[in-house]
Amino acid sequence: MLTRVNSLQVVCVVSALVCLAATAGHTALAQSSANEFQRILNEKAAFEAADFAALEQGQTIVKLTPITDKRELAMCGLVSLRTTADQFLRSYIDGMTRQNNQTVLEAGRFGTAPAVADLQQLTIDAAEIEDLKQCVAGDCQIKLSAQMIERFRRDVNWQAADYQAQATQLLKTMLVEYVRDYQARGPAALIEYNDKRNGVRLADEQQALGSASGYLNDLLRDARSGMQVVEEAIVWSKIKFGLKPVLIINHVKAYKHEREHGPQVLVASNQIYANHYFTSSLALTAFVNVPGSAPYLVYENRSRTDGLVGPFSKLKRGIIEKKSLEGLRSILEQSKLRLEGAGSNAAETAAPSQQPRSWGQRLFGGIRPLLWVLVVSALLALLLLRKFDYVRVPFNKTRIDTRGKL
Repeated sequence: MLTRVNSLQVVCVVSALVCLAATAGHTALAQSSANEFQRILNEKAAFEAADFAALEQGQTIVKLTPITDKRELAMCGLVSLRTTADQFLRSYIDGMTRQNNQTVLEAGRFGTAPAVADLQQLTIDAAEIEDLKQCVAGDCQIKLSAQMIERFRRDVNWQAADYQAQATQLLKTMLVEYVRDYQARGPAALIEYNDKRNGVRLADEQQALGSASGYLNDLLRDARSGMQVVEEAIVWSKIKFGLKPVLIINHVKAYKHEREHGPQVLVASNQIYANHYFTSSLALTAFVNVPGSAPYLVYENRSRTDGLVGPFSKLKRGIIEKKSLEGLRSILEQSKLRLEGAGSNAAETAAPSQQPRSWGQRLFGGIRPLLWVLVVSALLALLLLRKFDYVRVPFNKTRIDTRGKL
């Protein structure tokens, strides 16, 4: 018997890292010394003296952090920076809706009054439409609520010649209605995914991710932060993963707090929708000024997917964790190079829109490398898993092919 491993599920975990972001807090951002900063990171993320010694030598440190659910992947990264808080914030905001031909196929942001026009650049592939045509609650190839699935069955004339246009328009309309409802009611409006037999309530997922202990996650819950929101947006991206594109919607908040030893900047991103691969993601980033030390870029990500359960879950987790840490190290290093370069050349690039961008700038501009390298890591992990794609088990010499669903 040949049992097929569902390799596609592997991409779920890494795709959850699409949205690099961070959130506010007080206790760690207000540390009074480098020693205090190190103590907190040691306590929350298991960074050790050797890690901080390596950090002082310019190295990048990445760690897996404890998980609260077998569907989770959690990690933390740290790198020193020689740039300003304003440059970091500018780079992040500029990169939120930037497209590139490698991974970000389409991107945009919703207005203060979301409208279908905000999704004008979003295209829905024909294969996605065919999947929608077959959707029923509990058995659908696209993550939707039961109500959304019913509307596709009720409101689209699947026998009409223009059924693809009808389905595309309905999907965009429902996404806009969803974002409007979220703006009005907050977490109470978050979707319940009913694509599989067991529904998943995103509000529960977000609460679980937000309550987990972590250096930045604890900051998110600290009401004494003193951070002021300087930018807020709901953004969408259509990302290429080589297997099928994934549409992601994130609620992003950027915070800033002026302190006597320098400003602190944090950006928080919560995934409020994804049509494939993962159920929830909380990505956190902070630009931290510490007295007597260079500023630091601190990154945390905690994501959940249904792709880390089932057959070969231990094998898949091992490969994904290894590749994700390697990817995180690379993207932090690329971000460091980009941010420090942007800071040192700020005077020479006062009008960047008038200068041609090199392929490296297009690919690694701003914080975008965090996305690009993690996608590459996902594809590398997928290639590694192909060697395990078929496992031979003698059973009356019968060949059985079992394929999991995304």
